[in-house]
Amino acid sequence: MEKFTNKELLLAIGVVMTLVFIMRRLLDTPRRLPRWHRLLGKLWAPAMAAFVLSAALHYRNQYLGDIYLFFAVGALVLLLVQLRSYRPARTLLLGLAPSVLHRLIATGLAIGSWQLLSPYSLGFKLWGELDAFWFFAMVFLANSQKKGLLKQEQERAEEEKARQFIAAKNLELERLVAERTALLTRQAEELQTALTDLRATQAQLIQREKMASLGELTAGIAHEIQNPLNFVNNFADVSAELITELEEERSRPTRDPALEAELLADLKQNLQRITQHGGRAAGIVRGMLEHSRASSGERQPTDLNMLADEYLRLAYHGLRAKDKSFNATLQPELAAGLPLVELVAGDVGRVLLNLFTNAFYAVQQRQQLGEPGYKPTVGVRTRLVANEVEVQVHDNGTGIPEAVKARIFQPFFTTKPAGEGTGLGLSLSHDIIVQGHGGTLTVESEEGQGTTFTVRLPTT
Repeated sequence: MEKFTNKELLLAIGVVMTLVFIMRRLLDTPRRLPRWHRLLGKLWAPAMAAFVLSAALHYRNQYLGDIYLFFAVGALVLLLVQLRSYRPARTLLLGLAPSVLHRLIATGLAIGSWQLLSPYSLGFKLWGELDAFWFFAMVFLANSQKKGLLKQEQERAEEEKARQFIAAKNLELERLVAERTALLTRQAEELQTALTDLRATQAQLIQREKMASLGELTAGIAHEIQNPLNFVNNFADVSAELITELEEERSRPTRDPALEAELLADLKQNLQRITQHGGRAAGIVRGMLEHSRASSGERQPTDLNMLADEYLRLAYHGLRAKDKSFNATLQPELAAGLPLVELVAGDVGRVLLNLFTNAFYAVQQRQQLGEPGYKPTVGVRTRLVANEVEVQVHDNGTGIPEAVKARIFQPFFTTKPAGEGTGLGLSLSHDIIVQGHGGTLTVESEEGQGTTFTVRLPTT
């Protein structure tokens, strides 16, 4: 008995399952179309059932394979149409179209027992032999497209991950910046308060400077208050520069989180130092306020000749009390008949004391240089100029450098070493004369030759 076979049906099953394998692999059907994926896995079942049934009934039909192939390929085409937005699916559809069209034409010709003319028959046959090559070329192209799309998806996923990471870091950085900004604002307010206190203290010292002894004001306040104020100013300037750098970094398209973190760390360290030294300066200010003493503030007719001569000698003897080896020539040139001036004697006396003290300090410093034939000399000269009384305090000391002369009346500025000057004396003296009495206080100096301070007070 002849063994039953249906080669065309078996061939159709092989073709269909090959197509299913290719499409599953290239179209990622488990993720994109899971129902179709399960359906594709069962396409072999109806063909095998038909094959078994025809074998059992000894039924042979040369079109059975074509019918199965027609429906199976139709299902695959529907699958490709559903995935037409996916580039590899469009490529496979383009690769499958010539084969499907050729098969439909061939089946139609066979059913109708028609034949093509000789020239067309050869071309049609050649078409049938080459459509498989075309299809597999499209398969390779679809596979390449899939790899490209997968690479793009991976890149997009990495970009999205990086974007989310940067966004999270930006949020964290903005939070940190907001916290640091709030801290900077609070510290700035505290510094402003401290500065206001210092200015209030300066204004009060004009009228309420403590004078328990002649040398009390110059007993070391400079070392105690100038250094912390210098630290506060320096760190505040550096912090402002760091904030500018941080704002510039944040405005750049590509930001450097490491640099921003480093800038924030530097800001935090500067603020800690500002707080430390600001607290130290504030403590000194409180101490100065607590130890200040109020003057009467009443103006009385005062003999400036007597006041100048008295404080010239008090300053000289005060310095000799500290340095017995020091000697200087005193040159009082007091104008006769000088009118009395309405002033607060205690305040103007402090001005003269400060000017004389500075003059003796300058000649002492020059004497220590060991110049041959040098004789320290400090003098005071009074005279009437129009409606003003002029008092000049002059010396032949070290002089004031031209570079610092413009700053000589600024608060807390001093040319003396730490511990030997407060930086307040000339500033307070200037305010007492100018603001307190409506006069003027000027300076003329030549470095290495000497200095002259001129006080002018109105007589009316």
